[in-house]
Amino acid sequence: MTSPSHSTDGLPHDGLPHDGLSHDGRPHDGPPYDGLILGASLATLDAAAGYGEIADAALAWRDGRIAWLGPRAQLPAAPEALAAQVIQAEGWITPGLIDCHTHLVFAGDRAREFELRLNGASYEEIARAGGGIVSSVRAVRDADEDELLRQSLPRARALIGDGATTLEIKSGYGLDFDNERKMLRVARRLGERLGVRVRTTYLAAHALPPEYQGRADEYIDAACEWLPRLHAEGLVDAVDAFCEGIGFSPAQTTRMFEAARALGLPVKLHADQLSDLGGGALAAAFDGLSADHVEHTSLDSVRAMAAHGTVAVLLPGAFHVLRETRLPPLDAFREHGVAMAVATDCNPGTSPLLSLRQAMQLSCTHFKLTPEQALRGATVHAARALGLADAGALRVGASADFVLWDIRHPAELCYWLGGRLAQRVFCAGRQVA
Repeated sequence: MTSPSHSTDGLPHDGLPHDGLSHDGRPHDGPPYDGLILGASLATLDAAAGYGEIADAALAWRDGRIAWLGPRAQLPAAPEALAAQVIQAEGWITPGLIDCHTHLVFAGDRAREFELRLNGASYEEIARAGGGIVSSVRAVRDADEDELLRQSLPRARALIGDGATTLEIKSGYGLDFDNERKMLRVARRLGERLGVRVRTTYLAAHALPPEYQGRADEYIDAACEWLPRLHAEGLVDAVDAFCEGIGFSPAQTTRMFEAARALGLPVKLHADQLSDLGGGALAAAFDGLSADHVEHTSLDSVRAMAAHGTVAVLLPGAFHVLRETRLPPLDAFREHGVAMAVATDCNPGTSPLLSLRQAMQLSCTHFKLTPEQALRGATVHAARALGLADAGALRVGASADFVLWDIRHPAELCYWLGGRLAQRVFCAGRQVA
């Protein structure tokens, strides 16, 4: 926890700006803070373990960043003199949740495939019969940009309404230049429309489009050629691939990652979901931000991930929907100090999950995470999985992304199945839900 007497953002020890300037040097008129919330308990998560509880707390923000936090009794002045907006609250405040793996920009649905799986068809059988990812590709290609935005908005709003303030959104249902571009543009528009942070990931290496059947290497050539053009338009924050028998080989994935590295872009990987192709180690070899799914990840890959700081992103929604039984190597991750993030994997086929809090609950149920570990997975470790240094914990100088919850203890976030617990959701000091 950052105590109020040890501010790190240039404020004096009383927590107030001085010389009439804000912390970034601009003239400051009126109260020193833009907003101040009083009375709730804070779970700062700003330590290696524990919730970092501050009871009967105060949290102030200015210019989109946390400027003061601590016990309300230690406020340096009367609340009404400190902020233009003062909110009296009860419950708990946590960092904003960070959904570090989603495919939420898509068209249509795949409810019929859900039914087929329940009647005995496997994920691979559906994919090889023209269903799966390729069916979503057809729907995305048939939708124009505005229609794709219209269909994606309710999903994004649902995630935000349940506490998400940062969304990672992948392409990968376009599989040609124009449609991959369309998906990434819609992802950017979602962030602008809804006032949350969106990190875009280029996932052209998601599946082989019909027009390239039997020519996977040629398709990877094309996808590598599209990347610099999309990056030049400001549409790509990271690069991902589906390294799997029904996806792309380690050699093809390596070519995509080399293209990313040439542009200075970080990489992530759909790794070891259905088999062990060494995906965790491959992601680590490129200093990857994360390896995601990881049910079949080997001990050698775990060690490589630990050595390179690659986060393991657990996706319990897909594990649940696909009725998997092979657990990720959770004990090995813990033993070797690999951080474990939690995300929804929101997608139309294998994880139609619209609540990161529900993903946290599933990670406790299926993967035996504690509620604290699940909350850290959706905040502190999820921030690492996106390369974000200013999110995931409540501390002075961090982005003012936080959620006020109607709960009596943070464990309730993983205890309740469904329902709305978020009272207010703030991103960069602005209420977004």
